[in-house]
Amino acid sequence: MCLKMVVDSYQFGRIVIDGKAYNRDVIILQDRVLNWWRKQGHLLQLEDLGEALAGKPDVFVIGSGYSGEMKVPEGLIQEIRAQGIEVVVDRTTEAVRRYNELSKSKKVVAALHITC
Repeated sequence: MCLKMVVDSYQFGRIVIDGKAYNRDVIILQDRVLNWWRKQGHLLQLEDLGEALAGKPDVFVIGSGYSGEMKVPEGLIQEIRAQGIEVVVDRTTEAVRRYNELSKSKKVVAALHITC
């Protein structure tokens, strides 16, 4: 089993991972959680994902925000898929659900925008 971290709950502006609350965007790696800051706030770019992709996960889950305001360009999705990584992009509520489900059997990393 590959499950390392579990998202206990998510609501606009707050996420709880393995019992610890975060009030900022996060990247969930296999063994730790990172605060996440993007170069252009609501536009995801490859340089925003360095450490998230470095471990070559099976699946990369992207939470685009509570209302889906963070833009994830199709070209970026294709670049990640070209590395042999499956990509899931959805509003953060659904992305959290998918992360918890997929991480039971696969190596999964998530980048979650927790507001907007």
